[in-house]
Amino acid sequence: MFVIFESILPIFLLIVAGNVLRRTPLIREETWPGLEQLCYWFLYPALLFISIANADFSKLRIDALLGALMISVFAMIVLVLALWPVFKASGLVRHGQYSSVFQTAVRWNGFMALAVAQKLFPPEGAAVVALVMATIIIPINIASVFVVTRFADSEAAWSKVFFDVARNPMILAATAAVVLRVMPIDLYPPLNQTLDLVGRAALGMGLLTIGASLRPGDFMAARAALWTSTFLKLILFPVLMISTALVFGVSGPALDYLALCAAVPTAMNGYLLARQLGGDAPLYASITTLQTVLAFFTIPLVLTIVAQFASG
Repeated sequence: MFVIFESILPIFLLIVAGNVLRRTPLIREETWPGLEQLCYWFLYPALLFISIANADFSKLRIDALLGALMISVFAMIVLVLALWPVFKASGLVRHGQYSSVFQTAVRWNGFMALAVAQKLFPPEGAAVVALVMATIIIPINIASVFVVTRFADSEAAWSKVFFDVARNPMILAATAAVVLRVMPIDLYPPLNQTLDLVGRAALGMGLLTIGASLRPGDFMAARAALWTSTFLKLILFPVLMISTALVFGVSGPALDYLALCAAVPTAMNGYLLARQLGGDAPLYASITTLQTVLAFFTIPLVLTIVAQFASG
């Protein structure tokens, strides 16, 4: 476990560095939104594209892996939706808070998973993470848009919402990479090298912007909703994903890759959706902060437990 912890430490040091840098006068406050836009529209899509385009899946049972993934994701979405009457009756989560609880329970930080995978696993590990992102980004975004719109006082037109989902740069990049893989041509080598360089820049820059967006001072806000979502994402979802993968016969390195995808905290991009559509954006930021801090300990724990399954 200590080896995994030590391998993940650079990832979290970069997140901490981003948070510290935002609090210093070294970088102007207005710079950070520009960096976030650069990551979202260019660096992240390039990384996702090149990871999928160059991946070698020949040694993996992709059918079983993707089957376990989709069943787990849809089961989690249905479960969190089914819990709303329980949350409402118990008072754990208020109506206005639920969409942020839902989003932070089902979303996951694929770019943190990519960074950890590149540190811990061989190249196909990062490729599997990229493939997972490409597979689940559409259903998770559609479910999130539906829930936020349903539970928020928002007048956003559904046509605009779905247009925003359809032009999501990660969806477009993943689709382009899959299309390239089925075509009888290869990516032009200089372009391949260019995108590879961009992808390397994406991870470091992305982790800095994740750290800069966190707000540790909000830990004490809405504690019931905060801890409920954190339990669902960091404990229940890894258990669900690993159990489903074992049922599907996923084993060896592929099980490790899926476990990592399940163990990472929620993604920050849902914060923008909450803010645009009238959800509880401050609660979303608080949950993201708590999950990211706790994931520093829960990710090594999950990977260590899965390693015991793989060896035993």
